[in-house]
Amino acid sequence: MNKPAGLFTTPGRFEKRCLLNEAQALRAEAQAVHRLDLDTSGLVVFGCSKRGISGLNQLFRERRIDKQYVAQVAGTAAVDAGEITFPLGPDRLRRPCQRVNWRTGKQALTRYRVLSSAGSQTRLALMPVTGVRHQLRLHLALIGLPIVGCDLYAPASVRASGARLMLHAQRLTFAHPATNRVLMLEAAPDF
Repeated sequence: MNKPAGLFTTPGRFEKRCLLNEAQALRAEAQAVHRLDLDTSGLVVFGCSKRGISGLNQLFRERRIDKQYVAQVAGTAAVDAGEITFPLGPDRLRRPCQRVNWRTGKQALTRYRVLSSAGSQTRLALMPVTGVRHQLRLHLALIGLPIVGCDLYAPASVRASGARLMLHAQRLTFAHPATNRVLMLEAAPDF
């Protein structure tokens, strides 16, 4: 399903309206096998049988799902493609933020490619190899390319230059756990 920005993937502590409820209105047995941040839009996969849910969970756990996001960032990339590899862990002073932690942080790898540039902004394709919380947002901020609209890691001017977080889960590619047929699911961003 294509999650809009501002909608939880699963119910929150104080918010029951979520994408899972919409999925279960279509298929009562639907279960989310991964999540997107509240402010991120894009593809979310749901399993609809015990076997499907288990198989999809295994694919995510073993990193056998290729993910591609699109982001609008402030600034111009120094190179057309690259990798970002800072280890990340919780920032205990700025919850829910993450920070670079060389001693105990989780290894995080993000690949990126420039799609286009216009003025002071750049559109990037992002391919996270790992799935650390806020990985894409923080990795890009660390190399001087904060995501437009990011309220956690971007300076105030970049935060205010977008109506929302300009981060969208555009494509998921994986072998279906039951049929082994390769699926490529896509949803275009609304920015």
